[in-house]
Amino acid sequence: MKSNFHLLFYLRKQKNYKGGPMAVYMRITVDGKRVEMSAGRECDPAKWNSHAGRAIGAKEEIKSLNNYLDSLLTKVRNAHQVLIDANQRITTESLQNQFTGKTEKSRYLMQLFAEHNAKVKALIGNGFEANTLKGYNTSEKHLTGFLQKKYGKTDIEISQLNYAFITGFEFYLKADCKITGVSAAKYIKHLKKIANHCIANGWLKQNPFINFKSTAKAKERTFLTQQELDNITTSPKITIERLKQVRDIFVFCCYTGLSYADVKKLKRNEIGIGMDGEQWIFTSRQKTDTSSRPLLPVALTILNRYQDHPQCENKGLLLPVLSNQKMNAYLKEIADLSDVVKHLTFHLARHTFATTVTLSNSVPIETVSKMLGHTNIKTTQHYAKILDLKVSQDMASLKQKYLTV
Repeated sequence: MKSNFHLLFYLRKQKNYKGGPMAVYMRITVDGKRVEMSAGRECDPAKWNSHAGRAIGAKEEIKSLNNYLDSLLTKVRNAHQVLIDANQRITTESLQNQFTGKTEKSRYLMQLFAEHNAKVKALIGNGFEANTLKGYNTSEKHLTGFLQKKYGKTDIEISQLNYAFITGFEFYLKADCKITGVSAAKYIKHLKKIANHCIANGWLKQNPFINFKSTAKAKERTFLTQQELDNITTSPKITIERLKQVRDIFVFCCYTGLSYADVKKLKRNEIGIGMDGEQWIFTSRQKTDTSSRPLLPVALTILNRYQDHPQCENKGLLLPVLSNQKMNAYLKEIADLSDVVKHLTFHLARHTFATTVTLSNSVPIETVSKMLGHTNIKTTQHYAKILDLKVSQDMASLKQKYLTV
C-alpha cells in the first residue's frame, strides 16, 4: 500500500494583506490530491525562496525558521513510515491525521455487528434467507452476554478484538451457554466475518484470527440404509392419508436430494427434458442458486400421484408440502410404523440421497455434488459417508483384477 507524498512550504497572503510578514503554510500532496495547513510561523516575502520553500539569509531567526520547517518535514516522513508499517492506505487525510495526532473515529464491535445484521435483514429474499439472519442475531446475543460477563460492558472498541477475546468467547459459548463445538464454531465464524470486514477497511491493523484454529469436528451424518428406506416406502401400516402424503414427499427427497426449502417451492414448470431425453428437475437452491438432476423412477411415480391434488393445481406446485414442524412430527410416527429406530427428520432424506442412493451405487462424488447444488465438493463430503459396503465392493473389484493377472 506504499504511496509517495510531496510536501511544499509556501507563503499565503491573507485577506486585507497590506504588507509585512506572511503566514507560512504547508501543502501535502498524495496521488494528485492535496491538503493544506498552517505551519505556525511567518516570514517576510522578501526573504522567502518560493522554489526551495525556505527562508533566505544567515541571521539566527532565518536559521531557526528553516530548522523548524525541516523538523516538520521529518515529522511528516515519520508519519508516512508509520502508515506504511501498519499496512494502511496512504491518503492526504490519513497522512494528515497521523501527522497531527488526530485519532480516527472509534469503531465498536457490537455496533458493527448490528449494522451488519441490519443489512442482512434488508436483503432477505435477495441473497439471504430468514434463517441466516436468525443465526447472526443469535451470535449477536451471545456476544453481548460474553461482553457483559467478561468486561462488564455492552460494547468494546474493535481494536480490543484479539486472540484472547476469541478464545474467551469460544470458552463462554461452550461452558456458559452449553453450546456444542460445531455450533460454537459457527458463531465464531460470524465474528470472523466482522473482523475481516474491519481488516478490509483498515480499521484493524492485525488479523486477530491469525493464530486461532477451531478444534470442532463435524457431527457424524445420519442416513437411512436401503433396507430402512424400502421399509418406509412399502410399509403396509401407513394407512392414514396425512402420513402417506408426508411419507411420499420424504421418499421423493431421498431419491432427489432436495432439501425441505427446495421441495416446498418446487413448481411444475421446473420439470423439463434433459440432454438424455429424460425428465429432469431444473431449479435453483436457496443457498447456491445452482441445482439440476434427472428424476429416478421412484420420484416420477410419486409426482404422478399428486398431479390432480387441489393444492398443487391451485399453486402450480409439484407436491403438497406441509410446514417443516409438522413434517418432522409426522415422520416420527412414520418411523414407528416402518420399524425404523433412527431419529427421522426431513433433512435425513438429503443425507440418504448422498450416501445410500448415489455414492453407494458408484455415482462419483463430483456428480453427487452437482446434484446437491454444492459449490464446494468439501461440503458434499460432510453429507456423503462412504459405506463399508462400498469399500467392500470396490476392493472385491480390485481383487478380481489381480486374479486375472
